[in-house]
Amino acid sequence: MLSIDQKFKEGVCLEKNSSKNTSLIKRDKKIRQITWVGLVLNTALSAAKILAGIMCKSQALTADGIHSLSDAVTDVAVIAGSFFWSKPPDTNHQYGHQRLETLITFFISIVLLTAGAGIGWKAVITIRDVHATSPSAIALFIAAVSIFSKEFLYRWNIKAGKRLKSMSLIANAWHHRLDSLSSIPVFFALGGAVIFPDWTFLDHIGAIFVSALIFHTGLKIMFQSINEFIDIGAPEKIREEIKTIVSQNSSVSRVYGIKTRYMGSSLQVGLNLVLERDIPVFKAFEISEQIRTKLLNDGPDIIDVWIQIEPEKKQ
Repeated sequence: MLSIDQKFKEGVCLEKNSSKNTSLIKRDKKIRQITWVGLVLNTALSAAKILAGIMCKSQALTADGIHSLSDAVTDVAVIAGSFFWSKPPDTNHQYGHQRLETLITFFISIVLLTAGAGIGWKAVITIRDVHATSPSAIALFIAAVSIFSKEFLYRWNIKAGKRLKSMSLIANAWHHRLDSLSSIPVFFALGGAVIFPDWTFLDHIGAIFVSALIFHTGLKIMFQSINEFIDIGAPEKIREEIKTIVSQNSSVSRVYGIKTRYMGSSLQVGLNLVLERDIPVFKAFEISEQIRTKLLNDGPDIIDVWIQIEPEKKQ
């Protein structure tokens, strides 16, 4: 039988969890809305670039179109994943489902690495091939459209990703930026081939440069997601921020043993509190709850806190 005080505290905890879940649902809905726009644009750009690349005999533009298609694939992954990673903890996943966002980010890196390796290999082995015709001005125009539209998507996604603290949205934003950057050498390669029809090798060099950019970014994103899988902790600056928030409570004599790990884009925190020796048990519990609430509300995107209370030792 629960006491009135216990029921009250349990109700407060449920209210906090409900509020946090509602916030996560709104966050993930916004992520899906932004990613849907990218998916539609990526699909249209991919179709246009691949079609123009085939018609205009441009290997670089075709490669860039395949890269845009990989953008569409990762958009689908982010949209699908967002329905699951914000689910509350259950019997089989007591720590929640945020690791799914890390898994989606890792998947994006695999797609990038695979696309980069494939595009680069084809460009290298066919660099001596002679094109039947040189790329046309139409291909040049499509490359220009790709540069500006994908740069717009990057800026929109990176801003939203930082605001929503979504690692997958930020990773996808860099995928858009990479597509924009990769279209720049394609644009110049196509321009050179249009001006100098015999210089069709420029098209292959453009494709090789695109593959190098894709591969580099894929490795970077992969290592970031691997760090989360192996429970990398927060940097010293964030741990100091946590310590400062906890130390603001006048009843805290000392805080130590701060441990952190990333769960998706959020942090789980564990710490030891040393309180004044004569503080009653119920008061110590209230202090720990105050600190826990403070960290959840004002801390650096913290989703869970474990607190070990210790009495101050006799001098």
